[in-house]
Amino acid sequence: MRILTVGAGAVGGFFGARLATAGQDVSFLVRPARAKALEARGLRVVGQGEELDLTPRLVTAGAVGGPYDVVLLSVKATALRTALADIEPAIGPDTAVVPLLNGVAHLDALVARLGAGAVLGGVAKVVTTLNDDGDILRMAPPAVILTGELDARPSARVDSIRGVLAEAGIDSPATEDIVAAMWHKWVFISTLVALTCLMRGTVGEVNAVPGGAALAAALISETTAVAEAAGHPVTDAELAFTTSTVTTPGSPLTPSLYRDLVAGAPTEADHVLTDLTLRARALGVATPLLDLAALQLRVHEHRLSAGRP
Repeated sequence: MRILTVGAGAVGGFFGARLATAGQDVSFLVRPARAKALEARGLRVVGQGEELDLTPRLVTAGAVGGPYDVVLLSVKATALRTALADIEPAIGPDTAVVPLLNGVAHLDALVARLGAGAVLGGVAKVVTTLNDDGDILRMAPPAVILTGELDARPSARVDSIRGVLAEAGIDSPATEDIVAAMWHKWVFISTLVALTCLMRGTVGEVNAVPGGAALAAALISETTAVAEAAGHPVTDAELAFTTSTVTTPGSPLTPSLYRDLVAGAPTEADHVLTDLTLRARALGVATPLLDLAALQLRVHEHRLSAGRP
């Protein structure tokens, strides 16, 4: 299967490396700076007892080639518009685009640009980051990609993609409703983002002080209420996982959005939190804590746009 992984960062680089190591025909669409680093050092994955070291096949905008069978879209929301223009030459009549972004707003942009027939839903569950050497550090066990047709119909192409993922050691269980799964991931990540960004600390640091666990519970109540009002109630299993994750004593966990925030970098705040609060307003759901977290992040983005760190 010919696969284009858009981005070779912590998420795309990890999954692409797994697929390439398993023998799939994988190319990585990267920016010139990342291409230079990968050409010099190679693509490496370390951590959790795993070590992958490969010379990746790299392509850059304007020289993508195509068409591909599958496009794994693993950019941040802030780079989505540019990525959509870059991948158009990669799309043929049978190409399946699997987006691995958080939230759901990107689906409308993808369908408008590429056509409904090309776009699947997608959810990534992986805990990775780039270390100081530019290598991908795997920090926890999950290695999961969920995918499915947006209208939830059975699909031979989805079955084929899931089989390829499984052969590469990437869990890809059948998903009855991929859009619901995307909402459930959104509940998880927006709760984690709001908690850590509001409190400027790790999950463990927040839960170490009086009121920390109560704040986590209050945020879960808001995010799950929005999902339910949107027609995607969170399952008991998903709720238990989110609750456990954001209330674990001593946990060093932070989301990448928090790490971008403390580094003084642009964030995916609008895609992850602002969009959720706007949908909450339209659905008549009150989300005062999420509103506060979104406002705080908008101030951060305004400061950056004014040239102040």
